[in-house]
Amino acid sequence: MSAQHHLSVHAGNTWLSLELAKKEAVQLHYSHTTLFALDIDLLWVENLTQRPALAEKVEAFVSRFGRLQDHLGEKLLPRYAQLVGEQYKTQIDVLNFAERAGILVSADEFLAARKLRNALVHEYMQDAQDFLDSLHLARQSSQMLFDVIAKTEAELTRLGIEPPTGETSLS
Repeated sequence: MSAQHHLSVHAGNTWLSLELAKKEAVQLHYSHTTLFALDIDLLWVENLTQRPALAEKVEAFVSRFGRLQDHLGEKLLPRYAQLVGEQYKTQIDVLNFAERAGILVSADEFLAARKLRNALVHEYMQDAQDFLDSLHLARQSSQMLFDVIAKTEAELTRLGIEPPTGETSLS
């Protein structure tokens, strides 16, 4: 495989991952905006079990938050690293690379946000205060995820790597 073909495969895969991340971000942004337009406090959380429509809104946010974070950590950032010639075996290595590259402000912050998802899955049924705290942290961490997408796209543009014109596999 020629170096040019190798680059085009990585470029195509990175752009496809970026486009998917942008679509997922639109969904997360919608959930983020509609959920946090509400006045969320401890009483609100304590009443979630009696308010299934609101619980569903929370679950949509949590699901979208986790899905976007998974996609960034498992697809977009590793593919970007491959594109620029970096090969890493572990996710922490990829996150540290993304931090050094200026795409991610903090690998530790990304990993901390990852732990939030676990705290947000049905935690309101066990500890309302922990859930409320985790929900507010996820609200803040969502912006980090949106920033990763914007910075990755800016880096691709800066490197002169164009979006693919044809179909590319996501191998």
